[in-house]
Amino acid sequence: MTGDETSRFVRLKVEMVVEVGDAEKLTAAALGHIAEDEQMPAEERAHAEAAVQEDVAEALAYLVDPFDLVSQVPGTELTQASWSSESVDYDPDAPEWDPDEDDDEDDDV
Repeated sequence: MTGDETSRFVRLKVEMVVEVGDAEKLTAAALGHIAEDEQMPAEERAHAEAAVQEDVAEALAYLVDPFDLVSQVPGTELTQASWSSESVDYDPDAPEWDPDEDDDEDDDV
């Protein structure tokens, strides 16, 4: 493809591992975020509050917004986003957590 033929769309893949040092503080922040969302229907709010109180990964997912990651990047507009979170056993020395693992197959940057 020449410069004129390249797509205007870019898939940005980000994977992060976050250490939760204060689950109560994280959960409280997520509950506050849910309470402030005036657009959320009552049934969905009840489900969200229960999920956040059960699982810190859910709490984190309610506070992380892909729009926030790119909203200040000049010349871009978020077209579509999806994200999820899950609790994991993390060992930074284990081979499966090698941050350069995908470099051989995805040299897109």
